[in-house]
Amino acid sequence: MPHVAQAWPESLVGTPAVAVIEQAIARRRLSHSLLITGTELETLEAVARAIADRLLNPPDSPNPFPLAQHPDLVSLRPKGKMRIIPIGKAGSPEPGTMRDFMPKLYVSPAVSRHKVGIVYEADTLRHESANAFLKTLEEPPAHTTLLLLTTRPYALLPTIRSRCLTFRFPAADQAYLPDGWTAWLDDYRAWIQRLREGVGDRAAATDAIFTAYGLVARFSTILDFATGEAWKLQKNDLPADIDDDEKVAIETGIANGLRLRLLAGIERATREAALPGILEGQASDSFALGEAVKELEHAVRLLRLNLKVDAALETFMLSSLRLWAKR
Repeated sequence: MPHVAQAWPESLVGTPAVAVIEQAIARRRLSHSLLITGTELETLEAVARAIADRLLNPPDSPNPFPLAQHPDLVSLRPKGKMRIIPIGKAGSPEPGTMRDFMPKLYVSPAVSRHKVGIVYEADTLRHESANAFLKTLEEPPAHTTLLLLTTRPYALLPTIRSRCLTFRFPAADQAYLPDGWTAWLDDYRAWIQRLREGVGDRAAATDAIFTAYGLVARFSTILDFATGEAWKLQKNDLPADIDDDEKVAIETGIANGLRLRLLAGIERATREAALPGILEGQASDSFALGEAVKELEHAVRLLRLNLKVDAALETFMLSSLRLWAKR
């Protein structure tokens, strides 16, 4: 039965970036190191799988392998809840470290003419890991392609960026929406609208506060459920020899990706809620919107420092309450 190549994300099919990569692979002229970047990690991982499958299982391959079990695909992901890529001990590096990953790249391909190494969330490389990896980027093993995935390319060392050919991919047009998320956004916009109309008495103020805390609790529930469902699907594609630390890191990465997508949805909903007043020339709405977006960006920064999601969102919601009620 002929091998069916991994599909590109539907929204990227036919785009110039995909066409360039397809042509380069067909001509065997693809750069040895690609920096794959964009706003949504899930999209970047799908792109990496599509590239890896085309390199490892070309149309004339006599021994195509499912990508998840392909012996010539090696990968490196952030470890544990801290989500970092450590360098590992010299001489006896632990699995999931840079010193464990790099020697695997130099082993000759087992079944393919090619070898592929993927570094997931490359912005989580510790400084010493990044410096150790530079030598491999400068002089990569023959017939090996390195794919570095990140939503934060400028968090990488400039020397790493300069040694890679960069492709930026937008998020998929049809983004996954967790159960209950559309209703959450509707209630959030309605909450802002009530604040815009004024909080005239103690009862209204109490209702606004309780609604804010209710939205925070629902957000956490939606995120936890969506992460669990996405993890169930992801587990089916993981290599059999992956260790528990890597599994924790992957599940945490799924949660982080979903969380950022939901927060982006909150920003869009905030703009939509403010738009009628802005179109009417209400300067107070423009000011409140600008400050609310700053508070949301602050919440994202707090999350990157490992603050719990409900605490970060609570800070944003209470700031928003003050902003919209003071218009």
